[in-house]
Amino acid sequence: MTIQKILIVDDSPTERYYLTDILVRNGFSVATADNGEDALAKIRAERPQLILMDVVMPGANGFQVTRAIARDPELAAVPVIICSSKNQETDRIWGMRQGAKDYFVKPVDEGQLLARIAALGA
Repeated sequence: MTIQKILIVDDSPTERYYLTDILVRNGFSVATADNGEDALAKIRAERPQLILMDVVMPGANGFQVTRAIARDPELAAVPVIICSSKNQETDRIWGMRQGAKDYFVKPVDEGQLLARIAALGA
């Protein structure tokens, strides 16, 4: 399955803009959410093929939302890549245990991101 529709979940307008710009320039369709609750509603409504998830957000954090996605039979097939400023190895391990397929530390490297998206869609 080739990935085309991506949901970016981040409370930072700057980060949403940065990631949207990278993805749109590379031919992806992008939707955004600025918190976990909004993200879950958009995932159900828009059925993205990939989710880029921040961790530190108001309300439910990215780890909690990733876990909710992984445990929901309707949503579990949608891969999540965590993009966070939290750069400890324990954060990466915890994110992967919540169900994330990958973990990037911000600022996200464009080439690495595109390569991981291509690998997930292969």
